[in-house]
Amino acid sequence: MSNNVFVWIDQTEGAVDSIAWETLGLARNVADDLGGQLVALVLGENVSGLAEQAIQYGADRAIIADDPTLKSFRLEPYAAVLTKLAQEQEPTVLMMGASNIGLELAPYVAAKLDVGLAPSCIDVAVEVGKLTATRPALVGNVIAKIVFGEAQPHLVTIRRRVFPVPEPDPTRRGEIASTEAVLAEADIPTKIKGLEAAIGEVSLADAKVIVSGGRGVGGPEGFAPVQALADILGGAMGASRAAVDAGWVPYAHQVGQTGKTVQPDLYIACGISGAIQHLAGMKTAKLIVAINKDPEAPIFKYAHYGIVGDLFDYVPALTAELKGRLGS
Repeated sequence: MSNNVFVWIDQTEGAVDSIAWETLGLARNVADDLGGQLVALVLGENVSGLAEQAIQYGADRAIIADDPTLKSFRLEPYAAVLTKLAQEQEPTVLMMGASNIGLELAPYVAAKLDVGLAPSCIDVAVEVGKLTATRPALVGNVIAKIVFGEAQPHLVTIRRRVFPVPEPDPTRRGEIASTEAVLAEADIPTKIKGLEAAIGEVSLADAKVIVSGGRGVGGPEGFAPVQALADILGGAMGASRAAVDAGWVPYAHQVGQTGKTVQPDLYIACGISGAIQHLAGMKTAKLIVAINKDPEAPIFKYAHYGIVGDLFDYVPALTAELKGRLGS
C-alpha cells in the first residue's frame, strides 16, 4: 500500500467541473499529512491538457486514460478504469467530487473494490494516523465523523462549494502517465445517442445565489417574480418538491432530498414552508432568507432573515430596489 491520494477529475467535453478542483485542493492537504503523492486521474478523449491543469492545481502527477470509449461519462467503462488503477497502484485514499456523476460513480467503484464509502463529506483529515471524514446526517441536524478501518482505498466524495478552488500555479511540473481503457465498445451495455445542453440557465449546483418558489407561489405564473429576482441577482431559480409535483416547473429546478443538494452563498425561499425534505437540500446555505405569509412556517427556524408577508408584494419590491441599486 502507498500513502498516495487519488482524485478523479470530473470533466465533460473537456470542461472540468469546478468541484474537481475543490476536491483536489482538499486532497493536497490530506496527501501532505499522509506523506504521499497527490495523483489526478483524468478519463476522457483528447484530455492531455486537463492532466497538465490538474498538476497546476496541485497534483504531483497525473494518470490519463484517453480513449473514444471514455469520451462521455458512462458508468461501466469509467468504473472499470478507476477500479483497475486502485487495484494496481493501491492508493490509501480515492476522492471524488459529489457531483451527479460522482455520486453515481463512487458507490459503484466502492462495491467493485469491496471498500467503504463516506459520501458528501464536508471535511477529510488525518487524525492520529487514521483518515477521518465528516458529513452531515439527519437533514443536517447531526454531524457524523467517520473513522476508516483497514480496508483500502478509503473512498470519499466531497460536497460542492465547501472548499475553495486553489490558485493554479502555471510553473508546477509533474509526471504524466497513461493507462489503457478496460472495456471495448462492444462490451459496454450503455450507448450514448446524443447530448443536449441546457442553454442560458444557471446551474443550481454552481449557483452562488438561488431564489426558490414553493406551493405559496400558487401556480406556474407565480414563478415569474421568483425568476425575475434570480435574474437580477445573477442566480438560479429553484423550487420545492410540491411545486415540481404540481407540474408548475420542471424537475431540474427541484431542491431537496429528492432533488438537488445546494450550498449557495444566498438562498431566498419564497412561499416555501420548510418541509424536512426541502431543508435537506438547502439547509447548509451560507445565508437563508425566507418570505412566507405564515409566521409559524418551519423555514423561519432556519432562516437568518425572515419576512412575514405576501411574496407577491415583497419579491417584486426587492427586484425593483435591486435593479435600481445595481443599475440593471
